[in-house]
Amino acid sequence: MRIYTNDDVAADSMAGERIAVIGYGSQGRAQAQNLKNSGREVVVGVRAGGKGAAAATADGLATAEPQEAAKGASVIAMLTPDMTHDHIYRDVIAPNAPRGAALLFAHGFSVHYGRVAPREDMDVILVAPKGPGDLVRREYVRGRGVPCLFGVFQDGSGTARNRALGYARGIGGTVGGAIETTFQEETETDLFGEQAVLCGGATELVKAGFETLVEAGYQPEIAYFECLHELKLIVDLMYEGGIAKMRHFISETAKYGDVTSGPRIINGETRARMKEVLADIQSGAFARDWILENQAGRPRYEALLRQGRDHPIEKVGEALRGRMRWLEAGANIAA
Repeated sequence: MRIYTNDDVAADSMAGERIAVIGYGSQGRAQAQNLKNSGREVVVGVRAGGKGAAAATADGLATAEPQEAAKGASVIAMLTPDMTHDHIYRDVIAPNAPRGAALLFAHGFSVHYGRVAPREDMDVILVAPKGPGDLVRREYVRGRGVPCLFGVFQDGSGTARNRALGYARGIGGTVGGAIETTFQEETETDLFGEQAVLCGGATELVKAGFETLVEAGYQPEIAYFECLHELKLIVDLMYEGGIAKMRHFISETAKYGDVTSGPRIINGETRARMKEVLADIQSGAFARDWILENQAGRPRYEALLRQGRDHPIEKVGEALRGRMRWLEAGANIAA
């Protein structure tokens, strides 16, 4: 595997390209600002009078209605939510984008699952930072960068790969290091990570641990600290130096419980369920379910979110976090 850095991408690799960033949410804001600070010509495609337009203007960026931004751009970055891509492409991009323009995505979902079928003359490229927009911006300002993935789905111009790398450099991705992938690999691994480990797996594990202790008669506040609060300490150590660093800094007793009891929780049955989740992602079953849920107005989605918000761990946590002054923005702990 090769990791691409600034040494592999010329600083003027996107000279003459005008980039339209469609959407000004977390990623849109970070990427547009980074591109501008990297000397790229950027216009933000947002509705006049909306919050995005006001924020972009306040940040010193040029704005235009999305269709006008697309007309004048050679690279169009689709940084709106996945479920908006089909109609934005159909109604805004396809009728207005110049021939040979590059259509760029930060996640491959819409292209991989056929929600967007770009014109044959277009480059279709992927640049996916491995971090939220706030981190992408913060690390860029510090002179560092968040690693990213990049890939090509369609090479209409013959230079699609260079365009992807040039864009990655513009947002700081080749400082952090850029790894080449495909739309399929990025989409399927990203969805699996979210569902089986990072979000779905982690939240269910935390809630199950909390419930087990409370049902056994232990105080909910103690259960909260043990199963949710301290998770950050462990994850931070793994983030900084892998599982090995985490194990280096915990007690011998904790390490023994880790290596002996961990496999009792995450066992063969758990791995079988993970394979089922992956199979649903690979077959498109998850994508179809999510698309239909959106078309129906998201009733099940909203009900499940509501159910999660009503879980006792949220009530206990809210009360305890009220006493954690270090969580307050700008808190002076020494005061």
